[in-house]
Amino acid sequence: MSTSPAPASSVTPASPADKPPMSNLSQRIVFGLLGAALLLGSVWLSAWTFAVFFAVVQAKMLLEFYRMMRQAGYKPAAMLGVGISLLLFASVAALTDFRVLANATAPEAVADLHYLRTSAVGLIALLPVLLILREMYSWPRLNQPFAPFSNVGVALLGLLYVSLPMSLLSVVAFSGGSGYDYRRIVALLLLVWSSDIGAYAAGKTLGKHKLAPKISPGKTWEGAVGGFLLTLLVGYLLGYLLPELSLAYRLVVAGTVAVFGPLGDLAESMLKRSVGVKDSGRIMPGHGGLLDRFDAFLFILPVLAVLQLVFGG
Repeated sequence: MSTSPAPASSVTPASPADKPPMSNLSQRIVFGLLGAALLLGSVWLSAWTFAVFFAVVQAKMLLEFYRMMRQAGYKPAAMLGVGISLLLFASVAALTDFRVLANATAPEAVADLHYLRTSAVGLIALLPVLLILREMYSWPRLNQPFAPFSNVGVALLGLLYVSLPMSLLSVVAFSGGSGYDYRRIVALLLLVWSSDIGAYAAGKTLGKHKLAPKISPGKTWEGAVGGFLLTLLVGYLLGYLLPELSLAYRLVVAGTVAVFGPLGDLAESMLKRSVGVKDSGRIMPGHGGLLDRFDAFLFILPVLAVLQLVFGG
């Protein structure tokens, strides 16, 4: 039997197309790091980059919410909702020290946030009327003859569920009484991430008792406790980043994040299950949509805003 090597012509060198595709875990890591760098860079650079970044984020989150509602058979006024959403973000920012920054650094047409705030309040007050007029113009729809007020309700719900909470980020960023403080947003991000990491690690190693099996089968009570404890630890360590905040206040904020962050995640999981989708969108490979990434904020931020109003800090 011949043992001579095969002719050179029969060996085809590997081409770049033959390389195995990047694994899902690798995609999550790479794009997660890129997304985190963009997020932290926008927060650190200036109040303007912070505002523009999160205004775009919350508008995209709202579009993802409306997309899921369309999949469930509703037909919300998405573009009108997004326009009101951006005005809502700007008007909440105008109630904080952001107005001082705008008056000092922006052109006159943009800097007078009083008119912007007045316009936003007027449009928000008229929004139900505008949405109902839209339904009157389109009714009856051939494939949706009996749901005009359901469409109005879904459009308003998106603003209450997504846009209003995300707009409250400005309250956190400008709550120190000395203008924009990127450290407070970074601290909030670290707390949210520590809650996720602690819950994942404890759930993977110790998880046995399901937290909400009908909504999110992967979550366990052990994971919830692990996330809570790690978040409290990070809240304690944030004294090095924000030494002006008392330990008691930091621990209250950490506890708020540890409790309401997972609830926000469960709420979005329930939403996705109710309409039969796996992810809210596809903003980055392996990471789903922005609503998937910031769902915890939707429950955390209203509670933090109330704490800020009651206790300061």
